[in-house]
Amino acid sequence: MSDSSVPVRCPACRREHVYAPPAYPCPCGAPVVPPMARGAKARVITDRTWTEEWVTVACRMCGRQDQWPQPELGCGCGVTLRIPVRTTMAAPAHIPLPRTAPVPRPAFQPVTIRTARDAVTAAALYLRWLGYREIRGAVRRAPSGVRVSAKGVVALIEPSVRPVDLRDIECVWLSALADAVGCVCFSLAGYEDAARTRADALSVPLFIIDLTGTPQPVNTPADELMATGA
Repeated sequence: MSDSSVPVRCPACRREHVYAPPAYPCPCGAPVVPPMARGAKARVITDRTWTEEWVTVACRMCGRQDQWPQPELGCGCGVTLRIPVRTTMAAPAHIPLPRTAPVPRPAFQPVTIRTARDAVTAAALYLRWLGYREIRGAVRRAPSGVRVSAKGVVALIEPSVRPVDLRDIECVWLSALADAVGCVCFSLAGYEDAARTRADALSVPLFIIDLTGTPQPVNTPADELMATGA
């Protein structure tokens, strides 16, 4: 068992697991690993809320606090377990020196797509990688897909096999216009021709999420957003 791994017992079937949390890339370049709460009991997930999907973790290198996906584990008995995380703040391992130039973004770390939730998580992580902060969202479909917002942007994520249509593009664009923010769309199944044409006219970035969990730009506004970030 590694230093970051913890034993986990499923409360449903009593099966024992060894869980190692994933590492996420901090903008400073250091890996961020959610600190496991050793000895705390895992909980079976029966319903989901956005606030429980994310956990605040401080980078041990620079002290920056960001939100990352709440650790979960699928048990062989069919239930999904939420793994407890310590909420104590980490102190920086060193005092960062003043920087005269922006820190290059580290490579995006994708999340393999197995479920609709994975697609939403991948899109939210990509928004964070682009530089958007204070990400929040809802699982309600309105009128389709999942809406996620962050400081300065609203995103439509379509995690189903239905291509995004013209109405979807116009709805998310109008929603962003009303809030005076930008907008962006993510889809697993792509976009109808009319939707792509309208998105180009409105300068809405469009991304397709491949099965590795990596969003790929499909129009010029998306290429520009990926190159410059938020």
